[in-house]
Amino acid sequence: MNHWEDFLAPYKQAVEELKIKLKGMRSQFELENNHSPIEFVTGRVKPVASILDKANQKHIALDHLVEEMQDIAGLRMMCQFVDDIEVVVRLLRQRNDFRIVEERDYITNKKPSGYRSYHMVIEYPVETIQGEKKILAEIQIRTLAMNFWATIEHSVNYKYQGEFPEAINKRLKRAAEAAFQLDEEMSQIREEIQEAQVYFSQNKDASKDKKAVHQVMPKKNK
Repeated sequence: MNHWEDFLAPYKQAVEELKIKLKGMRSQFELENNHSPIEFVTGRVKPVASILDKANQKHIALDHLVEEMQDIAGLRMMCQFVDDIEVVVRLLRQRNDFRIVEERDYITNKKPSGYRSYHMVIEYPVETIQGEKKILAEIQIRTLAMNFWATIEHSVNYKYQGEFPEAINKRLKRAAEAAFQLDEEMSQIREEIQEAQVYFSQNKDASKDKKAVHQVMPKKNK
């Protein structure tokens, strides 16, 4: 096992544990037949090449990565509505299995690029055979529309190394505003959307029940 595998092992463990815990929050809402503010959860450990690139850009010494690079372990929590983000943030603040180190609200205070998201940096304890290790992880909470825009912007940024042609920069900003307007419109009809989703879910479950009953019913003798 090389140095990087040893170094990243607790981060990988943290991501897997946190994914289970955060997905569990969604499951609890579903068990209570309540609207879940969490649509889905993803997680990743930053690749070594990306760690080295960021360390170089931010002038972070490799022996200071643990303290100074906050997003080696990263989680994303996707929400349907902007208001759901506030609910998720409140729930995360109530948890006792990690400590919140920093919060950054890029929804109220969007970045110049148009980027919107809510970031939480946490300190999470990982149990290893060498004992407990506390690592930093970043949780990003955003809507599906915000995530779509951010994913596209990240890909374009990788191609141009942050130096966007002016035409592309303008289009990205217009797209960011369009994503914002989409979130605004969906928020206006939130109740109708949720009622439709409940109706769809109930009818889908009823259809499954009917199919299950039909399958177990004894066949009549001809």
